[in-house]
Formats: sequence, C-alpha cells, structure tokens
Amino acid sequence: MNALTAWSAALFVLLLGGCDAPPPDKPLQYGTQPSAATVTTHRFAVHPLHNPQLLAEAYQPLVDHLNRQLDGVRIELEASRDYQAYEEKFRARGPAILLPNPWQTLEAMKVGYHVIAMAGDAEDFKGIFIVRKDSGIKTPADLKGKTVSYPSPTALAACIMPQYFLHGHGIDINRDIRNAYVGSQESSIMNAYLGKSAAGVTWPPPWRLFQRDHPSEAAQLKLIWETPPLLNNSVMLRDDVPAAVGEAIRKTLLELSQTPAGEKILAAMSTGRFHAADNASYAQVRDYIANFEKDVRPVEKK
Repeated sequence: MNALTAWSAALFVLLLGGCDAPPPDKPLQYGTQPSAATVTTHRFAVHPLHNPQLLAEAYQPLVDHLNRQLDGVRIELEASRDYQAYEEKFRARGPAILLPNPWQTLEAMKVGYHVIAMAGDAEDFKGIFIVRKDSGIKTPADLKGKTVSYPSPTALAACIMPQYFLHGHGIDINRDIRNAYVGSQESSIMNAYLGKSAAGVTWPPPWRLFQRDHPSEAAQLKLIWETPPLLNNSVMLRDDVPAAVGEAIRKTLLELSQTPAGEKILAAMSTGRFHAADNASYAQVRDYIANFEKDVRPVEKK
C-alpha cells in the first residue's frame, strides 16, 4: 500500500483516538431535565456499537420517542467507552434498560435482566471481514501471519462469530494470526483502511454507516467474507422495573415500524425493526457460545 498521506493520518487519529487509552466513561445526557420530583429516571445503556457521538446520533431519537410515550418516567441514553466498561455496568445492575449483544444478553440474565424484544432482523446479525481492495487477500489462508482487528473479544458478531468462521476454514486464531482488539467498530474498519490490519472485522450496521459517512475511504475497501447469521441484539429490563413500564416500552418498540416517524427512527439506528422476544429466544446463542469455547477460546479470560 502507498505511504499514508498526512490527511489519512489525521483521519486515523480522529477515528481511532482513544483505542490505546480510552477516554473517561461518561453518560450521555441530552434533552431537558424534568422538573417534577415524581418523575423516575431510567438509564438506557446501549453497548458500544459506535463511538459515543455516533451512538447519540443513532439512538437519541429513539429515546426521545420513548419519553414522549411514557408517563411519569424519563429515559436517559448512556454510552460506554468500551465493551468491558459496559459489561461492568450491567453486572453491577446499574442501567435499568439494556441493548446488549446476544452474548452479553446471556450474561445479563445471570444478574436479573430479562429480554423484552430483539433489535433488528436475525439475518442482519453476522460478522463481516473488510479488507483494502489492494490488499491481495483472497482466502482465509492469506491471513496467516497477519493482524486481524476486532472491536472486542466479547463482540459476538464482530469477533466471536468471525473467529469461529476462521477456525472452520483451518485458521488457528490463537497461533496463525495476530488478534488486535481495538475498542470500537469504526476503529476496526479504519485499521484495515490504514493497513494496520490485513482485515477489519465488524458487522453490517456499522459498515453501512461507515459507507454513508466516509464514502471516499469506503470506496477503497471491500467486504470479502461474511459469517452465517445468528440472533440479533436484545432489549432487556432490570427485574425491578415496573411491569407496566416494561410493557409500554415493549409495545412502543414493536410498533415503530408501523409509522413513517418510527421508520425514520429505525433508519437512524440502521435497524430494520424490533421483534418480540424473551429469554428463551436466546437459548441457541448459549449453545453456540458453548461450542465456540470448546473449539476456539474462552470468551472472557478468567
């Protein structure tokens, strides 16, 4: 690949800034605070699909819409600096509402959260490999001895499923390649663009947003492989959230796709629609993870 220009280096700093030393974890708090003391505030923590600014752009319209539908309750969007910080929050039972990935869904069940919906179509939940068009990468075997970037070792679609894909194509991910966990979906893609990794792993929604927001950089990249799909991210409630509040949230989410205003909110999140789901819906993910840990590696270091 040709030497990087100063402009590319600057872009790298902007998009990858904080990968080595993440910035402090700060909740996102947008909108007017209610004056009535009787209003209960619930934090809605979305796992690090994007950097905090992009996450706010994508999910604040949903939070605003929920707040218009709920009486006596206010929801605040909360970002996390990385996957590990997010997982610490729900294990401490901090946020009342979660939007976790399917593996995090299983972990959150252990501490008293339950599923009320699935966010997006199952067919959209798959890992994808992004490479430069001039990379020369054609088969998984071409990655041997090279670096592959991922957001986090606990990212299901954007790490676990792709590593299982490589395992199925004869790659020992613990020996044949170097695994770089770079903190975010955008960073994983940009590592591939800048040649810091031979392939950047992500999943479809961040890749679609990257193509929209950075068309010139995306034009130099291509999607080369994708994994089979699994279940999509869930929406979960902590077990002490009143049942009436949970039902109002669930109903609002499931009805979003039925109106033009709701379709606009879904488009901002790059999400097709919300589907009805419960804890039992994620049983197949538990089986998938058990096989992955048997064949490849533990999801978390103990």
